[in-house]
Amino acid sequence: MTPAPIPENEDQRLHAVHGLNILNTSTEERFDVLTKGITEQLGVPISTVSILDKDREWFKSCVGLDEKEGPRDASFCGHALVASEMFIVEDTLLDPMFKDNPHVIGPPFIRFYAGMKLHDAKTYMPVGVFCIKDTKPRTMTMEDMDALMQYAKKAEEEINKTA
Repeated sequence: MTPAPIPENEDQRLHAVHGLNILNTSTEERFDVLTKGITEQLGVPISTVSILDKDREWFKSCVGLDEKEGPRDASFCGHALVASEMFIVEDTLLDPMFKDNPHVIGPPFIRFYAGMKLHDAKTYMPVGVFCIKDTKPRTMTMEDMDALMQYAKKAEEEINKTA
């Protein structure tokens, strides 16, 4: 497994994350409607609004997983956070970075991932990721990518209303 990279500007990024005052807050319908909506629209079992803290990935909203957080180094969203565009892994078992990831070889047995990073509006620092996951490989169509981008944009707007 390739651990999720740490951005060079991690101190400033973490300052932006903590400035949002969103970590460890209760679930909210305004986020849950987005994760539920994308899973229904794209027919995927899992979606999260993930905030990346120093050592963990924390879920502000989550459909399809019982966990509320996980280790950042094993997170797919940790990789999406530093990607220059939408981060897509069509088949995790064929990807050298993820084929031995604990979430691939064990529950929830992730085989597909796509995520868009979310930014703090004041600093434009990446603070989290809106993502979808599946237990089988898949290829995204342009329409699927557009839907994910639109939902991510809404999630980013909602995150910034919190601050």
